[in-house]
Amino acid sequence: MSIAQRIVAGEGETHLQDSAALTAFRCDSTNLPWIIFRAAFRAAHIEQISPRARAVLSALARTVDAAKPFAAIFARRELLTGRAMQSMRTFYRSLDDLETAGLIDRRPQARYVEAGLFGRAYLHLTEHAAALLGLIVDPEPARAPENPLPQSVISTVPTESDSSFPTPSAKVADGGICKDLSPSVFQKRQPGKLPADLQRLRALGFLDFFIFKLMREAREHGKRLSDVVEATWNHLRLAKAPINYLRALLRNPVDFATILSRRNSEQDADAQRLQQRTQAVSLARQNAGRTFIDVEGQRQFVIGTQGDAMTVFTLTESIGRQAVGWMPSFADALKRGTIRPATAMDLERFADAQRASIGTQQHWIKPNQRSQVNRASTAQVAPTRPPVTTAVRDHIAGLRQLLQPRGLVA
Repeated sequence: MSIAQRIVAGEGETHLQDSAALTAFRCDSTNLPWIIFRAAFRAAHIEQISPRARAVLSALARTVDAAKPFAAIFARRELLTGRAMQSMRTFYRSLDDLETAGLIDRRPQARYVEAGLFGRAYLHLTEHAAALLGLIVDPEPARAPENPLPQSVISTVPTESDSSFPTPSAKVADGGICKDLSPSVFQKRQPGKLPADLQRLRALGFLDFFIFKLMREAREHGKRLSDVVEATWNHLRLAKAPINYLRALLRNPVDFATILSRRNSEQDADAQRLQQRTQAVSLARQNAGRTFIDVEGQRQFVIGTQGDAMTVFTLTESIGRQAVGWMPSFADALKRGTIRPATAMDLERFADAQRASIGTQQHWIKPNQRSQVNRASTAQVAPTRPPVTTAVRDHIAGLRQLLQPRGLVA
């Protein structure tokens, strides 16, 4: 083979390799409608937002239904992150930027009423974003547009019936639904914060997930786990198997809420009585040494100088009586106004009325009975001494003999 033939053969092999290299490149053959292509181009050239937000908005513009720009965008986050060429964290930051700028609406996750479970969460373009991307025409009441687009291209603002969008549109690219576009709203398998009264169960070996499970079991048995733990805590913390013991309490048909309410009522009553007692003692010490009289003028109350004793005088008795447990009743009577501080005029009137009352009682007693009354009163004041027997006298004499040598008895 000549040199020229070898050169031609070499060039042919080179052209074959170049053609094989050209066929190795691939490209997306999707043809976008003009309105979608324009929306994606406009989204990628908005200068007032960050580059990452522009990339995500361009991906959303490629995915939204042009006929219903306010409808839910049915796209998974894998599809959007792939089109925006971003990581998952950057994608969520971009969504936050777009929401702050008022270009998207991240609505909360919907709930399936029949199954009682959470399902889909969608993204929606705002009216400002749709008008900015050219998906709707900004209304101008003064003049009509010069080059109106066909009605098949221009989409109006959806009505109230379109806001729910029960079924996805047939023109949606990649019609899969997105279930976790806003993870901050519905993070599954993430334990919430335990109530303050149930956090003490951690010291007994209870995990947070298990405590939430026990809360559900308590609701199934018509109880509250907080009531059961509060009512039986003294026994629960000493149990050898607290988990089994607590579950047995949940199955037990006992109304722990009533028990706890009764206990709280008793504690409140004790605290109230203690507070009243403290206030009564303080009030008595504040009025130490003062004299009070009732509104009818029949009784006179004299508080001691230390505020710990009270003497009660009446019109029919010249000797006062010592009151017992008088502080609460005194505070209550003073609060209700049945007694009041006595003035000098009140004390003089009470003394005159007392002398008059005692003199009247003695006037109605006959002279021959007055000595008997006096003897009887003397007998009540000074009772008779017991008689001294011979044994007592002999014992006293023996004591005298024992003490006399020592000079103790004169």
